[in-house]
Amino acid sequence: MMRFTLLLSIILLLCISCDQKRQTEESIKTKESKEIKVETPKDGPPGMVWITGDQFTMGALENDSYARTDEKPAHEVKVSGFWMDINEVTNSEFRKFIEATGYVTTAEKKPDWEELKKQVPPGTPKPHDSMLVAASMVFTPVDTDNLFDWSQWWSWVKGANWQHPQGPESSIEGKEDHPVVQVSWDDAQAYLNWVGKRFPTDAEWEFAARGGLQNKLYPWGNDTNISAFGNTWQGTFPLYNSLKDGYFTTAPVRTYQPNGYGLYDMAGNVWEWTSDWYNVTYYKESADQGVIEDPKGADKPFDPRQPYTPQRIQRGGSFLCNNSYCSSYRASARMHSSQDTSQDHVGFRGVMTQEQWEVLKNKQ
Repeated sequence: MMRFTLLLSIILLLCISCDQKRQTEESIKTKESKEIKVETPKDGPPGMVWITGDQFTMGALENDSYARTDEKPAHEVKVSGFWMDINEVTNSEFRKFIEATGYVTTAEKKPDWEELKKQVPPGTPKPHDSMLVAASMVFTPVDTDNLFDWSQWWSWVKGANWQHPQGPESSIEGKEDHPVVQVSWDDAQAYLNWVGKRFPTDAEWEFAARGGLQNKLYPWGNDTNISAFGNTWQGTFPLYNSLKDGYFTTAPVRTYQPNGYGLYDMAGNVWEWTSDWYNVTYYKESADQGVIEDPKGADKPFDPRQPYTPQRIQRGGSFLCNNSYCSSYRASARMHSSQDTSQDHVGFRGVMTQEQWEVLKNKQ
């Protein structure tokens, strides 16, 4: 998704948190889980968990009734060991970066038409200047039976940014331990460069999310009591959220129990950026290559619905997901968005190799 698409409301939010299909929940029967032994190197980076690499089946289970086309076919992947942030980057952590560097996020800048028009079909007219303002996308509840028209519940809000996630009247005061949102891929990349980390690859993220379990639907297994394991939408989307868990938007990190690797919020709360380009044909091509070691994703982005817009993969679902509309907190679920897009349900976390940690440690 691109900022200009949002401004013009031509193709709104193809990167939204949920798939447009309604599907009834079915019981999932899977193979027994297999625990993977985790051997942690000594003296690791603070706030990170060591993920011992191994081979795993990446993608949707054959009997996953919620799986989308771009989650198939499942294929064999092997990843090397890496360190991963225990939780999503918080408002407090991101603020330190801003104060130290003076960085200005994408949402705080006026859109550049010369850049935006590269991402839209030739001949697309320039939007009115009133739309080309510093702003971002904010979710708004709406009473509707049409779950295909995403523009109903998303608004381009002037003044929405990481400090004011739902608009200028909102604030992150008292939410220092909530995941930072309204950060584009470019913003997250700038932060990760500053702390000496990188994005997880799509494969690394899914392997870590599974927490050592094989052939399970969710990071915690197959228990369908979703709200007990992550911050998700409770009620009827997109109108009514019962707030049974007490959170309409984000929850503090580490509110819910971690997965088998000790990682928090690998399902729900906020979508997380990864390093990989989104290419709708990539899984199909990968399935014909045998076991792929440390894949970095597609060489080129490709989405036939947005052919002019390069997009990156997002993982993990968000506080907007539930089974009345989608179930993107499944371990194999994927979404995608352009690098310059920010929303109030998208954040990130970082990873690094042991070699990267050794280099960084020696500089400190």
